[in-house]
Amino acid sequence: MRGAARMPVRGFTLIEVLVALAIFALLAAAAVGVLAWTADQQGVIRARMARMAELQRAHALLKADLGQAAVRRTRRSDGVAALSAFTAAPPDERARPLFGFVRRGWENPDGAPRASMQYVEYRVDDGRLQRSTRTALDGTAAAAPQVLLDGVESVQATYYTRGAWSDGWGGGLDALPQAVALELELRDLGHVRQVFLLPGEAE
Repeated sequence: MRGAARMPVRGFTLIEVLVALAIFALLAAAAVGVLAWTADQQGVIRARMARMAELQRAHALLKADLGQAAVRRTRRSDGVAALSAFTAAPPDERARPLFGFVRRGWENPDGAPRASMQYVEYRVDDGRLQRSTRTALDGTAAAAPQVLLDGVESVQATYYTRGAWSDGWGGGLDALPQAVALELELRDLGHVRQVFLLPGEAE
């Protein structure tokens, strides 16, 4: 009996191979694009989270300082006494610190011979919110500032006292604002308003 005729083996044509390679190349390019987009988004998210953490740290420091404000007048490095226990720059005055005051609770883990109070001041300089302190309450200049936030396009401080908000602080030797509101326009976050309570007058 004669064997059955073998069927001819048919391979891929050149056109089919080229089409398959083109489809594979398109899928690979799409996959690379998705991976690149995902990596970019992760970078954006990380930068956003870092920025929010920076804002939260600045808020926590402001809250800690203002929440322990004390009614205590100081003397500048030239020996001149401050006119108020809590000093604040007039509205739109950028040459002077935004506000300055004495705070309680300055930690002293080494037991150094110094007061437990500390003078602190905040200012915005060249788009940066800065915090400065003095090594002593009286007769010393502020040390090099610590940068808390950058990208500050504008800042406005308002003060709550006697049942109303005001964009200026009248001062006083034995008075503190009841609250301070800080409105910041940040380059990448937009408008941010934060309110801080103060302890009030000393008992």
